[in-house]
Amino acid sequence: MAQTRPVSELVPPELLSQFRAEVDGAAAGIPPGSKSEAEIERDLRLRIDSYHLEIFSRTQTETTKRWTYESEIKRPYFHVTELDEMQLSNWRKYLDFEEADGSFSRIQFLYERCLVTCAHYDEFWLRYARWMLAQEGKEEEVRNIYQRASTLYVPISRPEVRLHYAYFEELSGRVDVAKDIHSAILISLPGHIETIVSLANLSRRHGGLEAAIEIYKSQLDTPQCDIQAKAAFVAEWAKLLWKIKGSPADARQVFQKNQQWYPDSRPFWTSYLMFELEQPTSAETEDVQYQRIKQVLSEIRSKSTLQPAIVKELVQIYMLYLLERGSNESAKEYMTLDREINGPQSVQALMKPLVDKDIQVSKVAVNPNGSQAPPATEPITQQAQVPYGKQYQQPPERPISSNGSV
Repeated sequence: MAQTRPVSELVPPELLSQFRAEVDGAAAGIPPGSKSEAEIERDLRLRIDSYHLEIFSRTQTETTKRWTYESEIKRPYFHVTELDEMQLSNWRKYLDFEEADGSFSRIQFLYERCLVTCAHYDEFWLRYARWMLAQEGKEEEVRNIYQRASTLYVPISRPEVRLHYAYFEELSGRVDVAKDIHSAILISLPGHIETIVSLANLSRRHGGLEAAIEIYKSQLDTPQCDIQAKAAFVAEWAKLLWKIKGSPADARQVFQKNQQWYPDSRPFWTSYLMFELEQPTSAETEDVQYQRIKQVLSEIRSKSTLQPAIVKELVQIYMLYLLERGSNESAKEYMTLDREINGPQSVQALMKPLVDKDIQVSKVAVNPNGSQAPPATEPITQQAQVPYGKQYQQPPERPISSNGSV
């Protein structure tokens, strides 16, 4: 078909001029009139054919290199249903390949294609933003990526991408915008642990320690936060006093004053125990610190209402401390604790009262008709799917058999 069309229709004008010049240059040593116009056009068409063949070969090579990934794309359009892991893995590998082998425009184009299909997956938005941030002078493009993800596509129940948007704005010197992003998240997810901790840390970086503490105090006074979230905020407050202010005494006072309010909070008691375990000691102060650690464990066993499995886990942490840092009397205490938490039911001193207490709770959670009551709806602070929030989720209660064993 190309042979029947005028040469002016086969290539852009600038390329046609270039090819004519090359043909004329090749014929420079030939006497004028030796070549007919038809021969000159034939040479010109040969040049054009070579040009198109080169494009075809290059396109075919690039297509073949990518066909492994292209053939695995089963859904090139957006849909609300989730993608299976094979599809997600294929997009990851395709992006890895293109980033290693492609140009900026080709990589950007593939990211945009990927986000048509994976618009609800913050993983790919974050990856796109990180890649773009690594390019020179692309700050506005990064902001555009975060804005699209935060305002249009990624569900608010997964606020991680919005928090990264806030960090980016802080990096750009727009601290007020970063704070506003945190506040916007809290409108939909009041009491959300990771967002409040992030806001407190942002306030500390730009307003000092007291500004961060005020964030935590304000959350402790609000009815929108559930008890588990407040326990986590107390632990974070104490951590600030310990690691930022450098005052373990003030941090210890925060733990001691608030322990009565959070008897069933795993993060509170775990943070309290780890706080005492991580205090630096010397030969002169080790015994004093040992008594403090032992006192925390005693309060966990006597005052807390934690599930037996959690108490056992915390006791095992203390037992490891006895082996690594204990005195010559620690073996006796270690073996006593080992018997009480790992021994048969008949010799366990730790589990019996807690199991009885769990049985009472399980009896309450029964409807009048004898059917089991449905579990309470998770608070919104726990529904948000973020890595930091998972740290503060309590594991489900272990089933209790008819004889009272766990």
